Amino acid sequence: MVIVLIIQTYNQCMGTRLNIAPSYLPPSTDEMASRLANVRAAMVDNYLDYFVCVDPDNIFWLTNFANFVHERPFVLVISHVGIIQFVVPKLELPHVRTRAVGDIELIDYCEFPAPVGEEWSDSLSSLFKSNKRVGVEETCPHFIHNAIPGKIIASDAVDRCRYVKSDYELSRIVYASNIAIDKIDRILKEAKPGQSVIQINSNANKLTLLQLLIDQPELNALATHVGFVIQPPSISDDPHNFTNIMGLNLEEGGPNIALVNGVMNGYGTEIERTFFLGHVPEKAKHPYATMMEARHLAYELCKPGNSMHELDLAVNSHFKKAGYGENLLHRTGHSIGVTGHEGPFLAEGFHEEIQPGMLFTIEPGIYLSGVGGFRHSDTVLVTKSGNQALTPYPDSLEDMTLPIGMLASIKFERLRMPLMRLYAKLKDLPIS
Repeated sequence: MVIVLIIQTYNQCMGTRLNIAPSYLPPSTDEMASRLANVRAAMVDNYLDYFVCVDPDNIFWLTNFANFVHERPFVLVISHVGIIQFVVPKLELPHVRTRAVGDIELIDYCEFPAPVGEEWSDSLSSLFKSNKRVGVEETCPHFIHNAIPGKIIASDAVDRCRYVKSDYELSRIVYASNIAIDKIDRILKEAKPGQSVIQINSNANKLTLLQLLIDQPELNALATHVGFVIQPPSISDDPHNFTNIMGLNLEEGGPNIALVNGVMNGYGTEIERTFFLGHVPEKAKHPYATMMEARHLAYELCKPGNSMHELDLAVNSHFKKAGYGENLLHRTGHSIGVTGHEGPFLAEGFHEEIQPGMLFTIEPGIYLSGVGGFRHSDTVLVTKSGNQALTPYPDSLEDMTLPIGMLASIKFERLRMPLMRLYAKLKDLPIS
């Protein structure tokens, strides 16, 4: 199947058309060489002779090979010249050769544990010249840190190289975002009181996996993990409460929160919407309006040259001024890339400058016990002079107040809202 949909959007500030064709194809050798060149430039800036990657996300970004953490280490070693060296278990050699893209020297070890002289650490230590400066990830496990000779410097150099996305990365994220838009649209159109939350998740997962496999039969299952969740108002004030969902059902009124987040064949996306079924409770109107004001403020400030810290500070200040200072649980946003959740962050204390080519979720939210949570989220690309959502979808209170019962079958929008207001009046329920 060939995806022909192209995102044709307009920069908020300049009206520049952005043409980003979605893609599900593996990266080219040129793409991988460009990433390696960026890491080597960062090594020079940080006076590093080598860089060691253990984080599976960094390894995937540099090799296109997705592994998972277990007792057999995978260790990537980068020097200033030559090709990448990858220490891997012999068991995984065929797997690595199948998935990896670019020039990579594979250095295998037999097993873990292994006899003295045949351990993974013996293979690793032989790759370094003596008395060199070796960069390691800040999350590098202690046992690997101890196996590396030389002066060890903890560094986020590779993570920072991932901050600004290439055209290829954007094409993959647009592909994932298109699927996310389609699935949240289906979820919301089918939403009704009493609907099982776990059934919604199951149906969306099946349809997404089917689409991914049709598009790319060689789908990388280790690089695919997507969550489809709806939280009814009884738990939507607890944004990461995805447990005990067996008995959860959608509820009339709201706020209910629907979300799609994760990674599809190696590249992530996120879209979330707060919605109401049948009517909007009176106590939900003001927090929803305040959340929307904060959302618009975040979009306004999410442009090149602005500070990530200052953006989040402004959003939080808006919430506090509106009386919701005690209802804040998280930052305004995070980035998206080969994961669904990574740096950089729109967060107080993160004093970095927003740059073109960065991606952020815009998701300011507030959470009221006994009422529910209020949060929309979109995956947003920073352009040369503004930003553009890669997950455009309605977000107004009117659009997010969904009809139920007989009203859901009315196809004409001009009739639907007046009848929903009449329905609310007859039931003595407030509705905007």
